[in-house]
Amino acid sequence: MRAVPIVPPPGFWKAVRDACDRHGALLIFDEIPTGLGKTGTMFTFEQDGVVPDIVTLGKALGGGVLPIASVIARSDLDVAGEFAIGHYTHEKNPVTARAALTTLQIIEEDGLAERSARLGAAAMDRLRDTLDGLDHVSDVRGRGLMFGVEVVKDGDSRAPAPDLAERVLYACLAEGLSFKISAGNVLTLSPPLTIPQSDLDRALEIVERAVKEAN
Repeated sequence: MRAVPIVPPPGFWKAVRDACDRHGALLIFDEIPTGLGKTGTMFTFEQDGVVPDIVTLGKALGGGVLPIASVIARSDLDVAGEFAIGHYTHEKNPVTARAALTTLQIIEEDGLAERSARLGAAAMDRLRDTLDGLDHVSDVRGRGLMFGVEVVKDGDSRAPAPDLAERVLYACLAEGLSFKISAGNVLTLSPPLTIPQSDLDRALEIVERAVKEAN
């Protein structure tokens, strides 16, 4: 998955892993938008049965409060200590490091990845049931608490409808709900792991109403 909720078909990433191994290429996963429990497991690649060579993390790593990012690599690729890569103003901050460690601890101890999987599955089922039959909705997809509603011109052509998606977005903003549109026509919903059930239900109500009333 990328920032746009696209769930790969079964075996896709295993085929990519095999291709990388055959050709001596590195498999690098950007888990900044998807990692740390967002999609129902600590890392998204766990759901695809592969282990990348390098993984990047950020944003959520600081608990949504402090800026910190990381690169995790295979042991034989961990060569940064052998090079002088410069010194920066926000480098090696002990406060942000502590925030990252505490974030990881809370995600694990509170079972937030499992909660994400449970809430996300229920939310997608609800959206599919509610929006089923609408000609301008072609798909509801995602993993965990990262899912999207694809808005199209009609069910036959399934041509993207960016103008319609934007009208849905502004209708939701008018009711206090903010999210992003990915790929021009996918309403991308990515609530926090700690969202109360009542807030998630309220958000889904707003999206459902805005999509139904869109024209």
